[in-house]
Amino acid sequence: MGIFSGWHLFIVLLIVLVVFGAGKLPNVMRDIGRGVKSFKEAMSDKEPEQTEPPPVVRPTIEGEVKKNT
Repeated sequence: MGIFSGWHLFIVLLIVLVVFGAGKLPNVMRDIGRGVKSFKEAMSDKEPEQTEPPPVVRPTIEGEVKKNT
C-alpha cells in the first residue's frame, strides 16, 4: 500500500487548480521550473573545497607527540 494512490493525486491537483485558478497555474509551474533549473545550475557550478590534509602525528620513543609538517 503506497502513500499516494491515483485518487489522492487527483484530489491534490483539483485543490491546486481551485486555489491558483486556471489562469495562474501555468505561471506558477513556470516559476517552479525556473527555480529547479537555477538550483541545479548552482549545484553543478559548485567548486570542490580544497582542504589541506591533516598534519601527520607520530609518537616518539619517549611517548611524546610531535607534529611533522
